[in-house]
Amino acid sequence: MNFLALLLALALEQLHSTPLRGVLHRGFVRYANLLERELNAGETRHGLIALLAAVLPPALLAFAIFWVLASLNPLLGLAWNALVLYLSLGLRQFSHPFTAIAEALRAGDVNEARRLLAEWRGGRGLELSSSEIARLSIEQGLLESHRHVFGTIAWYLVLPGPSGAVLYRCLAILAQKWSGDASTPMGQELAEFGRPARRFFALIDWLPVRLTAMSYAIVGDFEDAVYCWRTQAAAWTLPEQGIVLAAGAGAIGVRLGEPLREVGGGLIYRPDLGVGDAADSDLMQSAVGLIWRALAVWMVLILLATLAYWVG
Repeated sequence: MNFLALLLALALEQLHSTPLRGVLHRGFVRYANLLERELNAGETRHGLIALLAAVLPPALLAFAIFWVLASLNPLLGLAWNALVLYLSLGLRQFSHPFTAIAEALRAGDVNEARRLLAEWRGGRGLELSSSEIARLSIEQGLLESHRHVFGTIAWYLVLPGPSGAVLYRCLAILAQKWSGDASTPMGQELAEFGRPARRFFALIDWLPVRLTAMSYAIVGDFEDAVYCWRTQAAAWTLPEQGIVLAAGAGAIGVRLGEPLREVGGGLIYRPDLGVGDAADSDLMQSAVGLIWRALAVWMVLILLATLAYWVG
């Protein structure tokens, strides 16, 4: 059932995009904002209460509906799983902006590529060359593929029904939204409030991060991917993200990280990741191929596990 639901969800996402995904995301963000306003007193325990209030209702509701439908007819349970996965997975959420940026770079329209990247990442005042745009796009694509695809699938397989996928996606949103900026008093308060969300997400994401990185290594340059993972990932600001980025960069054979120029001449220091060539639009396509090959490996393994369960 897991394999069939995943296959249906991925096929539906490629064939049709629905605005319902955005509606649900915005609804959950508004709910998280409400919890933050009502419960944020700058203490960790308040953040824990808000976390439980945010993630448990949607995860339990997803499981309850699955249990009711599956008890009536297994095909109804399968259809529900496929629907929730269709709304939880997000290949289109990063593949479309990624493709648009690559096309702009191939056409030589650096300004348009810069604009698209700023919209995708949440813009900053950066004077980016075409290589830097490609570099940041590859980084964002590797991270988004983990958050929206591989991490979601991993937890879908762990918990019953689609509750694992819902739990993972909700926690990923909260961990990012409640991160806070420690340089300001309000940011420090939000960071303390969001500490439980970040810690719990880091806990449940520990294994999926490494499965994603290993997948990139298997379908790419294994030796370079493992080398970059072992020697470079820990230097990244968020080491868990560094694992995904370093392994992906090594697997593709591209240099990621490296300092970026701000408007006004300043530099944003970032450690080096990967080995090989400077990023460009061709290597952006290599990154897309890497993600699709990794997804194919996951689907084959899930299929084999499903067949072994049926035969056994």
